[in-house]
Amino acid sequence: MAKLRGGAPVPVLPFSLLPLRNGVLFPGTVLTFPVGRERSVTLVQSLHVGDVIGVVTQKNGKAEEPTRADLFDRGTFARVAEVVRLSAAEYRLTLEGLDRFQLGDLVRRDPFWQAEGEKLEETVSDAGEAEALALALRQHLAEIAAQGGALAQVLATRGDEPGIFADRVAAALGLPSDKEIQVLDEPEVVARLRLVASLVTEAKTVAEVKQKVEADVRKELGKNQREAILREQIRALKKELGDEGDKDTDIEKLRERLSAADLPTEVREVADRELRRLSGQPGPDAHVIRNYLEWIVELPWNTRAEAKNDLDAISAKLDADHAGLGDVKKRILEHMAVLALTGESRGTILCLAGPPGVGKTSLGQSIADATGRPFVRVSLGGVGDEAELRGHRRTYVGSLPGRIVHALKKVKVKNPVILLDEIDKLGSGWRGSPEAALLEVLDPEQNKSFVDHYMELPFDLSEVLFVCTANDLGNLSAPLRDRLEIVELAGYTADEKVAIAKSHLLPKRVKQHGLSEEALGVTDAALQTIVRDYTREAGVRQLDREITKLCRSVALDVMRKRDEKPVTRTVDVADLAAILGKVRYFADVAERTSVPGVATGLAWTPVGGDILFIETSRMPGGKGGHLEITGQLGDVMKESARAALTYVRSHADELGVDLARLEKDDLHIHVPAGAVPKDGPSAGVTMFTALTSLLTGRRVRPDTAMTGECTLRGRVLPVGGIKAKVLAAHRAGITRVILPKKNQRDLDEIPKEVLDHMEVFFAEEMRDVLAAALEPDRAEATPVPSEPTKGTTAPIVG
Repeated sequence: MAKLRGGAPVPVLPFSLLPLRNGVLFPGTVLTFPVGRERSVTLVQSLHVGDVIGVVTQKNGKAEEPTRADLFDRGTFARVAEVVRLSAAEYRLTLEGLDRFQLGDLVRRDPFWQAEGEKLEETVSDAGEAEALALALRQHLAEIAAQGGALAQVLATRGDEPGIFADRVAAALGLPSDKEIQVLDEPEVVARLRLVASLVTEAKTVAEVKQKVEADVRKELGKNQREAILREQIRALKKELGDEGDKDTDIEKLRERLSAADLPTEVREVADRELRRLSGQPGPDAHVIRNYLEWIVELPWNTRAEAKNDLDAISAKLDADHAGLGDVKKRILEHMAVLALTGESRGTILCLAGPPGVGKTSLGQSIADATGRPFVRVSLGGVGDEAELRGHRRTYVGSLPGRIVHALKKVKVKNPVILLDEIDKLGSGWRGSPEAALLEVLDPEQNKSFVDHYMELPFDLSEVLFVCTANDLGNLSAPLRDRLEIVELAGYTADEKVAIAKSHLLPKRVKQHGLSEEALGVTDAALQTIVRDYTREAGVRQLDREITKLCRSVALDVMRKRDEKPVTRTVDVADLAAILGKVRYFADVAERTSVPGVATGLAWTPVGGDILFIETSRMPGGKGGHLEITGQLGDVMKESARAALTYVRSHADELGVDLARLEKDDLHIHVPAGAVPKDGPSAGVTMFTALTSLLTGRRVRPDTAMTGECTLRGRVLPVGGIKAKVLAAHRAGITRVILPKKNQRDLDEIPKEVLDHMEVFFAEEMRDVLAAALEPDRAEATPVPSEPTKGTTAPIVG
């Protein structure tokens, strides 16, 4: 029968196996350790002194139930030297290492681990070299082991074989488990001795460095102690002289705060230097230095908020605070999912772009609440000085850090949600461009070392979740826009506005006006009427104002009848005129398009989508063929009008236009709301349709609106802002829209409840547009109504 060292027989397969969480048992060494895992305790209870088992180290020490993949391939056969019971569920086991073995498969897990394997024979390539290496290693160890310890015990033992000597030295070095496994994996004695010799040299170097560090620490502690004693003596002398002021007390408090703060090494060095200057500088600069040190202490250099990773809770919070906005909520959940998977708190830079009143600013607060991070808002509207963002240099009187550093001081953590509000309204002047200053702040690759001019110290902004808001992205420079992840908020549907009013606006305003929940109720029909007839906006600000009027009306009734029974009032459609006044908006599309030559277009503005009317008129007896264009139009829209006329002339026979009459009469194209600047290519299709309607006598369908750019040859090209435009058409009561064929992909952004009430046509050429937009019969021309157009005064961009 094969034998192990010490005469013990090789265990019969399968043999009992004991996995170690960490540490390695080498042949020729003794290891004592506690045993607490259930299967390991069961194994120990079955053992007797002299039994032989297999011992192997786990790759992952945290695994409670290791599998074969969790164990290293080499282990050690060991003889049981002692078993001591510590408690009912814990033992102390002492094992003596015998020989290496190659681990096979785990064949049984209950009641304890059992495995297959075979003894790994030790080989010696050159016995003479092995003896020489062992002797050299023993002499080298004598220098390290002069102070005693485990190595001294190894050297005290004589007569060991070279292989056993190498194993005992490796066990005595106190190496990490991965280094010990390298030694255990080497069955060839000469190679093992060389490996152990290199590990001894490495350990010696580490020990020397450790001794030097300890000496430096003792020296520094002695220096600090000496300085502390001197300070106490100076304070005592000043006290005896009656010259002890508050300055020393303030400096000591500041010193204590700096010592308690978790400052980076670079920051700590600067703080200590400034503190020394403050201690020896009683002049006017002392106040400046003290303020600077106060800022260093109060900034969150290494303080973080614990972000939440419960995606269901985050989703529920976002849904509770905001109706709709599915794209934004999805993007936030994606960010938190990545954070949960990677564990890295790297910040993200979102830009919420959309018209006023859709909830961009309040969404920033909801993101912070949902993710568990502190929230701070930085308003950028009208900021025209770079120093507002990056601070003033300390050479100036009254200098302070910029708004970014102020925000971090306020929230006291380095991973908050910072809302940069109205980023598109930054100014620019002779003091520098604040927009350019944001390029570093909003670049994830650069902001890990953001330097404020006042602090002159790098601060890591990479963990901040920046949320920007903007109405018009056209005002942003290309480099700044390139750093932002744009999320479009086009606006709300009528149903979403009603839901927001019921869930958020009405309860909030009722509470603010001191009313009880029973004092005011508003029917769904009344809310729908307010949305349709009293507001025409992408957001809900005007809707909020109308609900506030309802609350004020009820508050007045409550105060007048406070001596009577409690007032309870339910507002219905019939009550709105008395409270809110006359209806403000009418569906006048049908009236405007009741004559040939008038078409309804769709436009995008910084405050949301809108409809516009293109009116055309024929003027006999003029210069002949002259085209007049009015309505404060930009160059692009004027070119679209001229291209439309060229198309009609070149296709006169096909369209049924009298070309001879066209050469005699002048034409006039006008876009109402003349005080509002308008430009962009997307009114091209509408101008083509209006001119064709005028010259053929066929009216444009009153329930139809359109958008798209048109070429000289009649091709319909795609345009932007489709969602905002379709929502505007829906708000205006239009049920048919004509869109470019290549914009068909944008329909998935439009809410289903809107598409269910609308008929959408896609056009590739003007023939498709005219077929869908014009009525088949000619109509007699009648004067166009001169009623002024209601709408926003923001610039209209097609």
